[in-house]
Amino acid sequence: MASMLIDSDVALAHRHAQAAGRRAGRVSVVRETLAITAYAVEDYTLALRELRTYRRLSGSNEQLPLMVDCERGLGRPEKALELGRSVDRAELSVPTRVELAIAMSGARLDLGQPEQALAELEIPQLDASTAYRYSPGLFDAYAVVLAELGRDDEAAEWGRRADVAAEVIAGAEGEFDDIVEIVEEELSADEMHAVDADAVLERVDAAAAEHDAHVAGTVGSDVASDDDGDGRHDDDSGDDVSDVGGSGDDVGVGERDGDEDNDDDRDRDGGEDAEGREGVR
Repeated sequence: MASMLIDSDVALAHRHAQAAGRRAGRVSVVRETLAITAYAVEDYTLALRELRTYRRLSGSNEQLPLMVDCERGLGRPEKALELGRSVDRAELSVPTRVELAIAMSGARLDLGQPEQALAELEIPQLDASTAYRYSPGLFDAYAVVLAELGRDDEAAEWGRRADVAAEVIAGAEGEFDDIVEIVEEELSADEMHAVDADAVLERVDAAAAEHDAHVAGTVGSDVASDDDGDGRHDDDSGDDVSDVGGSGDDVGVGERDGDEDNDDDRDRDGGEDAEGREGVR
């Protein structure tokens, strides 16, 4: 139910995920869903904790990009970069590697490092001749960083490529599993210049402004802690979720046992292994 509602009513989807967590807190996909809905409602502390639990239960690092973004949401870009580097990217699926590159680039921007942010995105998948499902997001992120560097012409071009990739992928839905070749040279000159460069730059500027507003609203925020063991929003420890958002309908997830305590202690000590979820951003 949560997955059906997340695009139309995020708050309701989150409540459904909490209810599912109360009934099946030991099921990894339930904890993953709760993490995703918590991220969608910008409860990054809860989302990060649930993602850690999901990783421990499933043994998967495929949600690492979302974990990195949670650290960014908590105003901790340095820790986001550390987390992103803690796992060998060769062990991740290609879409997850791309999502991780985008998240790491965002953390670099948070730190005011646009050149390094650009380098994070210069990966083999940054190929304008071929469109995968992850290509539009990667091309857009590249355009945003280019705009940050004042390279407006290049930013407009990569913004246009993102639009072309998105249109090709949308048109190929149901026909191709994952990859579509983009043959731009077959387009007419009029078609190639039909995209208004100013409009593309305007969209890139809007994305950059949204990023700046997000950083301003999160850096310096206080992160709730749980020193008295009551299971409320801890940053780095605990699997239990209770009184999320302060509603009487909020639910507790799971019961702590000795093994989970030990696992969480290892997370706090820096043993984080660091699916880039496609579509939840």
